[in-house]
Amino acid sequence: MILQPIVDLVEICARKGVQDVVLSPGSRCAPLTIAFARHPKLRVRTVPDERSAAFIGLGLAQQTRRPVVLVCTSGTAAYNYAPAVAEAFYQNIPLLVLTADRPPEWIDQLDGQTIRQSHIYGKHVKSSLDFPVDTTHPDAQWHANRLVNEALNEALAFPQGPVHLNIPLREPFYPEPDEEIKFNDKVRVIEEMPSAYGLPEEAWQNLRAELSKFSRILVVAGQGQKCPNTYEAVQLFCRASGAVFVTDVISNLQIEGETINYHDVFLGAKHLHAEAALQPDLLITFHQSLISKNMKLFLRKQQGLQHWHVQPAGFVADTFQFLTRIIRTEPKDFFLKLNQGETSPQVKPAFTQSWHSLNFKGKSILEQFQKNSPFSEFQACHTVLRNLPDNSLLHLANSMSVRYANLIGVADKENVEVFANRGTSGIDGSTSTAVGAALSTDNLVTLLTGDMAFLYDRNALWHNYLPQNFRVVVLNNHGGGIFRMIEGPRNQPELRPFFETEQRQTAQKTAEDMGLNYLKVTDAAGLAEALNTFFDVSAGPQLLEVETSSPENYAIFDQYRKAVQEIKL
Repeated sequence: MILQPIVDLVEICARKGVQDVVLSPGSRCAPLTIAFARHPKLRVRTVPDERSAAFIGLGLAQQTRRPVVLVCTSGTAAYNYAPAVAEAFYQNIPLLVLTADRPPEWIDQLDGQTIRQSHIYGKHVKSSLDFPVDTTHPDAQWHANRLVNEALNEALAFPQGPVHLNIPLREPFYPEPDEEIKFNDKVRVIEEMPSAYGLPEEAWQNLRAELSKFSRILVVAGQGQKCPNTYEAVQLFCRASGAVFVTDVISNLQIEGETINYHDVFLGAKHLHAEAALQPDLLITFHQSLISKNMKLFLRKQQGLQHWHVQPAGFVADTFQFLTRIIRTEPKDFFLKLNQGETSPQVKPAFTQSWHSLNFKGKSILEQFQKNSPFSEFQACHTVLRNLPDNSLLHLANSMSVRYANLIGVADKENVEVFANRGTSGIDGSTSTAVGAALSTDNLVTLLTGDMAFLYDRNALWHNYLPQNFRVVVLNNHGGGIFRMIEGPRNQPELRPFFETEQRQTAQKTAEDMGLNYLKVTDAAGLAEALNTFFDVSAGPQLLEVETSSPENYAIFDQYRKAVQEIKL
């Protein structure tokens, strides 16, 4: 018999806007599985590997901004959710994580699939709750209802994030053949109205007055969703004041000719870090992390400047080590309000011109190098990113893929939205996250990944829901090529066996096993030909493998870095 509070849990999820459920098979979680599977308004998918399942759920929630429910059985299954839960926590992605558990009296009693699951995710969830073990008493039923409502409200409250609800369940787990599961449309739902974060008018007046004291203002956007209204608000401020707007590829705010997109290129010239003409006296940041290490190093070297971070609520990181003010409002509202004053700050034209001049030089060197250099994975990334279809999504795996993309940008494709797991920056769920995204949209979704990240997450494709709009580009240099790019490991005799971990596999067998059309290229001509049909919307899921040599990739990329050192203001 399935307990009514479990059935009510499912109904509350549906009533509070949940649309997608990703579950992994198990016996202890059977009551949850059956209740979710029988609800008429929920999309329920089964993914056997819990680690992949959780990242697929993250990809779904990343797109829809609705909480996605994860369901797994007891024991180490719950631990396999941990990487995706941590990523969701740092990316502010709403997940409701439901882990079935043994009753508490059986913990540590050598019973099967039994571990200490309560609060298993530690500080990487917004909240961790324990469902009542016995729900026969009316107070226990009230408690169960309250916990589910609280969990979903917390997942959606700003900043959004994962919430864990651990659910001890006793046998029997399965309903009788003639037993009917009844969803109660009168179940209690606790709604939470969102707050409007803002500042009093006096605070705005003070901010405008302070802004007038600065003459070298740099605005930097971290990882965020594509939002034309936010972009327009920032640009209005920059046009009025002369402030410089710097955008990483994952900011989704890059516009060719207007924003500084090639900072990761020209700041690779380390001598520019001490260039007085580039040094701001005020840094304004919003959204989340930056990819560009060059930008982070440049900012950390600055002395005596102010750093304002704009964020409505939640923890604020001191990434550049000189945070001076946290402004609790939406970024869009912040920049619009600043434009409503009688005066605006006047940035020195030389400061603005210096940044835009170097942006132009950075782009020129990058494009010239790509045009004249031998074929490599760097050039392959450039070709792929310059040929992305309109209105598509780009997912970037961690390691070199996301770094190449940040150098190259997608500025010429302003309607391409870019995603990457930069909350924890792990390679473990890149493919799964992209699959989740593809399940949430009809638009084409392209994953740019390396061989290590792809092979590590092959179970992302081990299920019955392979999206027809899914495309994968695998950069296969047969090892962890990033370690050859980093000065420390590349100078060690242990480079090949212990850092690069050389491997001989290709993606062909995986593509064939999982139902993706497989293409392989080894040169520029082959890549250009493959791309003629790769993005065809009627072709079904496709995998394009670009095979290169790690030593050759390093030699070519080293030539690029030497060319960058010639950039001067």
